[in-house]
Amino acid sequence: MTRCHLARMMGEHKMRIADVARETGLSRATLTLLYKETAQKVDLDAIEKLCLLFGCKIGDLLELQPQMSKELPDGI
Repeated sequence: MTRCHLARMMGEHKMRIADVARETGLSRATLTLLYKETAQKVDLDAIEKLCLLFGCKIGDLLELQPQMSKELPDGI
């Protein structure tokens, strides 16, 4: 499972979704999915824009958490 820390970062910078949308040009819909951690996939350009806005690394924004109950498919 991949965790997105957009909500935490927005809180630290006292920003709302509208603020982030205005500063990055990303849609409110995309930001809401990331904020609520319901996004199934994310464009790399979106991640880049968010990292530039918050002055962070990708690892600060996204975190991979292993799931014990799911096995990876063969060959991965």
